[in-house]
Amino acid sequence: MEPTVFLLLVLFMGFLVLLVRGHLKSRGNLPPGPRPLPFLGNLLQMDRGGLLNSFMQLREKYGDMFTVHLGPRPVVMLCGTDIIKEALVGQAETFSGRGTIAVVEPVFKDYGVTFANGERWKTLRRFSLATMRDFGMGKRSVEERIQEEAQCLVEELRKSQGAPLDPTFIFQCITANIICSIVFGERFDYSDRQFLRLLELFYRTFSLISSLSSQVFELFSAVLKYFPGTHRQISKNLQEILDYIGQNVEKHRATLDPNAPRDFIDTYLLRMEKEKSNHHTEFHHQNLMMSVLSLFFAGTETSSTTLRYGFLLMLKYPHVAEKVQKEIDQVIGSHRLPALDDRTKMPYTDAVIHEIQRFSDLIPIGVPHRITKDTMLRGYLLPKNTEVYPILSSALHDPRYFEQPDTFNPEHFLDANGALKKNEAFLPFSTGKRICLGEGIARNELFIFFTSILQNFSVTSSMAPKDIDLTPKESGFGRVPPTYQVCFLAR
Repeated sequence: MEPTVFLLLVLFMGFLVLLVRGHLKSRGNLPPGPRPLPFLGNLLQMDRGGLLNSFMQLREKYGDMFTVHLGPRPVVMLCGTDIIKEALVGQAETFSGRGTIAVVEPVFKDYGVTFANGERWKTLRRFSLATMRDFGMGKRSVEERIQEEAQCLVEELRKSQGAPLDPTFIFQCITANIICSIVFGERFDYSDRQFLRLLELFYRTFSLISSLSSQVFELFSAVLKYFPGTHRQISKNLQEILDYIGQNVEKHRATLDPNAPRDFIDTYLLRMEKEKSNHHTEFHHQNLMMSVLSLFFAGTETSSTTLRYGFLLMLKYPHVAEKVQKEIDQVIGSHRLPALDDRTKMPYTDAVIHEIQRFSDLIPIGVPHRITKDTMLRGYLLPKNTEVYPILSSALHDPRYFEQPDTFNPEHFLDANGALKKNEAFLPFSTGKRICLGEGIARNELFIFFTSILQNFSVTSSMAPKDIDLTPKESGFGRVPPTYQVCFLAR
């Protein structure tokens, strides 16, 4: 080899070494993890069962905090109640950034209350919390709205006359109507065709986001985005929902009374008008659209999916449903609506609802976080903008906090005297500054809808309890329960 060529090779290799060292230095001192391949990252360590299975297997080798390369990008995984709280609560501000979910990123693009960061997120979250509180505590409280919807639900279920039905649609209707009454100022009839279309889009989109193909897309979105696939159908579905929201916003704009705002959209439009001379305002059309989409989608799909899991579990464990009904009969009776005040007198029912949320494990890998500044966690230097996955499933199945983590057992939330007990690992809504906006509404919905159904109906299935399969239909970003038929028999 000629000296000049040899010298050029040495210089080139030296440059690569410096580049790699600089790259490693810029990445800080990330926790250990499997060695990544160029571009492919840790693809070879990924289990066919999906990301969650893969992460749980890697945890066995690397402990509660480790780094996984999703394609070329490093992501820090936090497993177990203690470290999730240490990060999201102990360093709440530092871990308050939002990471990306590749299949929805082209639609949200860092706008709206769920996926925004920095001052934009803080401004939108403050506004959303205040506005939802105002419309939840105004002329008609959230409790009254839920009770009204529960009455409609009971009437609708009576029409079935005990015939088997798939509860997916009806549970979507009731949860969607609560968030619709706050955001759009109206509820919809269960036969409204446009309403039904929106609910179908929500269900399909949540299933697609949770599919294995979406998990593969998370690893290689930079390349796969140029090809047909699930990600394009998700964008198409979300755009159809956005078209509906846009039409609704224009109707609100045309009929807006500044002295009598009707709902979230009206209140936002008034704030837009107030700040129209502020060129740096976050109250603009794009943030309105994405915030409404976030609230509408999350407010519908999460609670309805939890109810679907809940009644599948009641079919699987009929003795639990019978004990709930006994408590309902003792505390509420059959002649009045369940109310939120009843919850403190019904520890067993409350424990069952907690256990349904824990066992259903709806968002198992959590919504990704992003670190807002360089920070130390358990001896590792995590640079600003590092993405972090708080694996909520690892808390909800933490054997240090739940005696039988893989078994459905309401006793997990009851003390020796039969009273409801708090459990630090109960994190279905996540924790810290990014805790779910609608936690309070969701908890109220689950209690009133669950008790209203079991107050009026017994639930049965043509399948024997031992034959009922609880395996989720999809398990990725979210867990989608299997489809099933249930008979609601009037009591």
